[in-house]
Amino acid sequence: MEMEISHGLVIKSTGSWYDVLKEDGEMVSCQMKGKFRLKGLKTTNPIAVGDRVQFIMNEDGSGVITTIEDRKNYIVRKSVNLSKQMHIVASNVDTAYLVVTLSEPRTSLGFIDRFLVSAEAYRIPVVLLFNKADLYDEDELGLMGYYMSIYQDIGYPCQAVSALEGDGVEHVQAHMKGKISMVSGHSGVGKSTLINRLIPGVDIRTSEISESHGKGRHTTTFAEMHPLPNGGFIIDTPGIKGFGLVDIPKTDLHHYFPEMFQLLPECKFHNCLHLNEPGCAVKSAVESGEVSEERYHNYLMMYNDDDTASYR
Repeated sequence: MEMEISHGLVIKSTGSWYDVLKEDGEMVSCQMKGKFRLKGLKTTNPIAVGDRVQFIMNEDGSGVITTIEDRKNYIVRKSVNLSKQMHIVASNVDTAYLVVTLSEPRTSLGFIDRFLVSAEAYRIPVVLLFNKADLYDEDELGLMGYYMSIYQDIGYPCQAVSALEGDGVEHVQAHMKGKISMVSGHSGVGKSTLINRLIPGVDIRTSEISESHGKGRHTTTFAEMHPLPNGGFIIDTPGIKGFGLVDIPKTDLHHYFPEMFQLLPECKFHNCLHLNEPGCAVKSAVESGEVSEERYHNYLMMYNDDDTASYR
């Protein structure tokens, strides 16, 4: 007798067991069948939150995952224990929301640019949410406007919000409807407040605590997806500090700065790295103000940084 194949979405992982949401809304605890080898990807976890999987049911109501369906994208961090391996944080992400604050804590442009490069490399669209806008004075509002203009000009949507007051949150909620969204950012920027506003009653304080203590001590905490009231999911990722530029060759780094990649055909050399080469269109664009001086500076910092696996 042929076993019936079920389809579902992995919404939580605890290492050896996976909570899989079936298309009919039923939740099934599943284990993995044997070892999966995914196109040579060396990872500590072959199945990740966000994966769409096929599984067969056991008589006791649990399931056995037999197939991981093709991913449209995924984001990884370096494994803490095995430096040559990676840990897949989440897959099939429609949008990553980076929560940014100008003070308490300050989100540096260097951090933003590293996050954006990482997301570009994994083909994940990003929206920048500038939180705590209700607390800023005139100078800080001016700085926020300047930051927003840098990123909007190169195609990254930006929005000012106040998670505490609820300002701008309805717009975020509408954009997330029916999608898989990931919320990221430094500890203290208001991710928990934002998610609690988007999903009333969900309690994610533990993720904020795990981020603010120990810097990596709690890296075994797994990502989890929370269903949104109006459809879709938010991925809560306690390990955001571990994200970084994993295995991006230095010679490819400029490909993940869209405004620089666009200018590459105008450079004198087709393999221009925009460092000291003659006839570099990017350097000319920086001098003319067409390309942000801050973004170019951060590109150079990343290029010269041997430890590209961690944020600064």
